[in-house]
Amino acid sequence: MSEISVLSWTEKDVEEFLIREGFDQSVIIKLCDENKVNGKCLLSLNDQDFQLEPLKNLVLRDRKCLYVAVKTLQRENHNLLIELGLLELQSVNLYSHSIKQESEYCESERISPPASEDGRSQRLPPDIWKAFLSFCYVVFVTWITAFVMVIVHDRVPDMKKYPPLPDIFLDNVPHISWAFDMCEVTGTFLFTIWLIVLLFHKHRFILMRRFFALSGTVFLLRCVTMLITSLSVPGAHLQCEPRNYEMQETTYDHLIFKISQAYFIWRGAGMSIQGVRTCGDYMFSGHTVALTMLNFFITEYTPRHLYFVHTLTWIMNMFGIFFILAAHEHYSIDVFVAFYITSRLFLYYHTLSNNQALMQRDSTRTRIWFPLFSYFESGVDGIVPNEFESPAEIMSNLYSFLSMKLNVFKICEVQNNTNKQSDSTGAGSSELDRKTK
Repeated sequence: MSEISVLSWTEKDVEEFLIREGFDQSVIIKLCDENKVNGKCLLSLNDQDFQLEPLKNLVLRDRKCLYVAVKTLQRENHNLLIELGLLELQSVNLYSHSIKQESEYCESERISPPASEDGRSQRLPPDIWKAFLSFCYVVFVTWITAFVMVIVHDRVPDMKKYPPLPDIFLDNVPHISWAFDMCEVTGTFLFTIWLIVLLFHKHRFILMRRFFALSGTVFLLRCVTMLITSLSVPGAHLQCEPRNYEMQETTYDHLIFKISQAYFIWRGAGMSIQGVRTCGDYMFSGHTVALTMLNFFITEYTPRHLYFVHTLTWIMNMFGIFFILAAHEHYSIDVFVAFYITSRLFLYYHTLSNNQALMQRDSTRTRIWFPLFSYFESGVDGIVPNEFESPAEIMSNLYSFLSMKLNVFKICEVQNNTNKQSDSTGAGSSELDRKTK
């Protein structure tokens, strides 16, 4: 039975419950007829009640069976116990593995914060300004990535002195010249699907915030790995050599030239179909990061019954990785590490956000190791449901938003005019008082 129906149980409903649990007529008469036990009373029974009359007068079998039945009923309705104030959640130690309760109702039971029956969040504020901050974060990181790509291009090892490293895949698969362009076309198609999901998803700003935060973090990590070690060029077909800075006379000119090259890479999103060609940025593959991130977000935030879409995104993800390797643009280790880091970070982030009890148990450590997560997900207390809006609802919400902003602007304008009139009236009164004096 549902939690609400337990509160509305009468003595007759409790009698039916006891009959289903296998109690005889003597127990029913004692509880329902003599003591008028209803649903709320039955749900609030505790250990002390079983030591007092009339429960202590029951035979041992009936008392034990009733105790088990009541505990089962309380377990099924623990959210209701919390709301009624019969169960209190206490704070826990940083490394404890269970939540201790100072309550006689569920002493050894771990109870998560009461979100909902299926774990879905009841607090889903859009926090548009957080989405904007995450967007600024990913823009800043992509700009750093573009500048680092210029630096590592100038540090690329000499192809004559450092030949391509042995690689199981590259050594056994012939080079396909058009494969890398096909990888980027696949990524563009996945990005289009993701834009459609964002457009119709009800909680689009939460999705945008998570996508920008995770993408920025992975690419920031990529900047570090690119700078630490410069791998040799993976294919002899690649014409990679440091740029010539002889025309730049001063260090300032060198810096301006590097910034212009970084802007060209950033504007073209690092894609060869946009005319961008880079070398040295091998560990790890940025194209694999983009494909995997888009695949995981589309799969996570679309309904489970859309098997065709999920299968399609996974196939495109795998084929995109194959195209990267077939083009001999990256080593196999570059692709493997990129897929592993991106998928693990996505799963860790969503595991913490979907299970807020884990974050609360290690809140201090979470803030230290995942500062962006602690800040961006502070307003969400559970799983974000996949709820979508129709085009009519989107236009209605947009119209309501614009109307609200317009009304606020009008109110502010009226208040400003009122203040100006009051100021002018006050100034006139002061001038009249001065003349009178």
